Amino acid sequence: MQNIVQKDGFSFAFNPLACSSCQGRCCTGESGYIYVNKSEIEKIAELLHMQVNEFTKQYLFKKGYKYSIKEIIFNDSHECIFYNRDSNGCKIYDARPLQCKTFPFWDYYKTRVDELSLECPGVITGKRDV
Repeated sequence: MQNIVQKDGFSFAFNPLACSSCQGRCCTGESGYIYVNKSEIEKIAELLHMQVNEFTKQYLFKKGYKYSIKEIIFNDSHECIFYNRDSNGCKIYDARPLQCKTFPFWDYYKTRVDELSLECPGVITGKRDV
């Protein structure tokens, strides 16, 4: 079980191999915010061969004092604008925000493992030997 990821302070582990079969549940579903900072904006814009200001206008919106990646609605599901339904992957994977890189190890899920387990098939709960 080499691919299993564990993080200190979390009562679950994660198998990233499950991502290939889940239809991007962490990128789709309920509406949410995918916050990006200045450095992440610059990296994504560069990956897309865009000027930062054009990227910001086309793909981001302001929420309070932060920027978040826009969503689209597909069959009543909110999806990150960079989710690629055809490949079940991320169009900006190499420059994805830290928020995406750290999923499912978010503080929010430390006390909501049951909720996380419903969303993410890669979550491994209970006694484990990894």
